[in-house]
Amino acid sequence: MGLTAGIVGLPNVGKSTLFNAITKAKVLAANYPFATIEPNIGVVEVPDDRLDVLTKMYKPKKTIATTFEFRDIAGLVRGASKGEGLGNQFLSHIRTTDAIVQVIRCFDDDNVVHVDGSVNPLRDLETIMIELIFADMEVIEKRLPRIQKKASMRLEADAVEEYQLLSKILEELKLEKPIRAMDLSASELKLIKNFSFLTAKPILYVCNVSESEINDHSENDYVKKVRIQAEKDQAEVVIISAKIEQELQELDPEDRQLFMNELGIKKSGLDQLVSVSYDVLGLKTFFTAGDKEVRAWTFKDGMKAPECAGIIHSDFEKGFIRAETISYEDLINAGSETKAKEQGKFRLEGKEYRAKDGDVFHFRFNI
Repeated sequence: MGLTAGIVGLPNVGKSTLFNAITKAKVLAANYPFATIEPNIGVVEVPDDRLDVLTKMYKPKKTIATTFEFRDIAGLVRGASKGEGLGNQFLSHIRTTDAIVQVIRCFDDDNVVHVDGSVNPLRDLETIMIELIFADMEVIEKRLPRIQKKASMRLEADAVEEYQLLSKILEELKLEKPIRAMDLSASELKLIKNFSFLTAKPILYVCNVSESEINDHSENDYVKKVRIQAEKDQAEVVIISAKIEQELQELDPEDRQLFMNELGIKKSGLDQLVSVSYDVLGLKTFFTAGDKEVRAWTFKDGMKAPECAGIIHSDFEKGFIRAETISYEDLINAGSETKAKEQGKFRLEGKEYRAKDGDVFHFRFNI
């Protein structure tokens, strides 16, 4: 599944530094606005210790982790929805992502300029939220006149429903309420899905703190304010030091672990970011395992077995017969696939089975 998160924020908040750390790429990270123009793209592995355990058990020729794509998108400024800065070019890049990761500067440094003249996380959050809301309002305001006649004449039920829903959403947007915070039904969300509304996307706030605060940011007032706002915005929060994360990625694995131990860090900010982004989108992992390959696959929570089979290959879903299934925990507790079968832990699941995180599948199909 091609899942993506767009890394956004005002200029000079640490977006490109963070992106360098995520991908180990050497993209331009300069201390002036719009250092990033085209969105840099990097694919990262989703950390999962279970994959290492399965690899030791099966000893395959290759192991493949599930992945997540991050895009570093040009800095946004006030007025972007009206064309300021990179304007609509920036917004179009966000529309193609599944989630938004907003980097927020939560440190003071006289050597790093702020586009608005001072560090103020709440103002930064408001700037981007307002621009996203304005962009969504513009989409609706262009759409409503096109379907107004059909809706008023009640010629098409779909047109009536769409017009009423978009009108309702527009009024709430005018109150500066993002779509994800609106009380919309599953059918209403489905109706607006193709619009790719920006404020409907899940959002994650990344507080970029100084190196000295990475292990203890309890006294950072900027972070406190972001956490309070995040609850109102239905957003998750991750605390990182982009500079430290970049330094970590320049070390080999052994030295990286030593450095983390010295800093008192159990889990890198990048691993936290990837994991939380994964969770924000309601994603889970299933595995396929054998002597040729052990592989992790991403699926959306609630998917049935045939849909998961289709992630591997469309023919698997079309000709789905059954899924030979065992939970990761049962497999590891048994010690081997053979012993798990002897213990009766393998199950045969049909088309209505809803996949669970950690399921190890072997799909049977016929085309």
